Amino acid sequence: MGSRSYSRVGDLSRVRESAAYHRRRRWLVLPAVLWLVVMLIAPLAIVVLVSLAARGPYGKTVFTLSLRNYARALDPLYLASYWRTIWIAVATTMLCLVVSYPVAYFIALKVPERWKRFLLVLTVIPFWTSFLIRTYSWILLFRSEGLINSTLVKTGMIGAPLKLLYSDFAVLTGQVYGELPFMILPIYVALERLDVGLLEAAQDLGANRFWTFFKVTVPLSRPGLIAGIVLVFIPSLGAFITPDLLGGAKSVMIGNLIQNQFTQLNQPFGSALSLILTLAVLLLLFVAFKSGLKASELS
Repeated sequence: MGSRSYSRVGDLSRVRESAAYHRRRRWLVLPAVLWLVVMLIAPLAIVVLVSLAARGPYGKTVFTLSLRNYARALDPLYLASYWRTIWIAVATTMLCLVVSYPVAYFIALKVPERWKRFLLVLTVIPFWTSFLIRTYSWILLFRSEGLINSTLVKTGMIGAPLKLLYSDFAVLTGQVYGELPFMILPIYVALERLDVGLLEAAQDLGANRFWTFFKVTVPLSRPGLIAGIVLVFIPSLGAFITPDLLGGAKSVMIGNLIQNQFTQLNQPFGSALSLILTLAVLLLLFVAFKSGLKASELS
């Protein structure tokens, strides 16, 4: 009887300690929850509320609470901007993928260990300079009197300067340049974790280098590929600095459209467009996670 009573007392004390521990954990989580509510949920709720309002006289927001702005977003007038946004984002992602995979493969599997860190530093060196300054540098290259046109004219390859600036080509070039490191690094991490013994085993079993690459290397680097595609495609959807500086009025994307609405004091329509873009991004993330992407691979 005495041993049973001691056992019950011990179980009771452990239950009380566990309950106290969970209460302390709730208090520790409270600051993070408050931060999310104040910095994420509350601003998002304000954007949702404003998107249901209307633009009044002198740019004032009139809270009529209707879906008029979402219906206006489907106007054929804006379809060209949506289509340009999609194809430039897709083209940027595909070009980054084609360029980045060989670079990441070379650094991860072919370069001696002592050179890897140096090459990775070269990969992220563009981040040491402001993105705005890097975009302006493309203007100096692409303009009619820029380095590219001047060189081509002086060498006699062309008779008149090419119209490189303020075009979809300039926007695409700037986007690929800006997003390239975000594709290289995730693929590099995936390839760096690759067991080289699997590649050797595939060749021992009769597979040549071509089939070893496509049947073993590429599938095993799939998490890095998905992470890179997400990290490049989603920012490309919302880009507005590069299209604004390199594309001008001829290459308006949805990011520029949203920016213009807020500049013109049409916050309700701009908020509706922002929420549509946010829902599109969340849908893409959902598809990516269903494809096997882990949240840790995006950090």
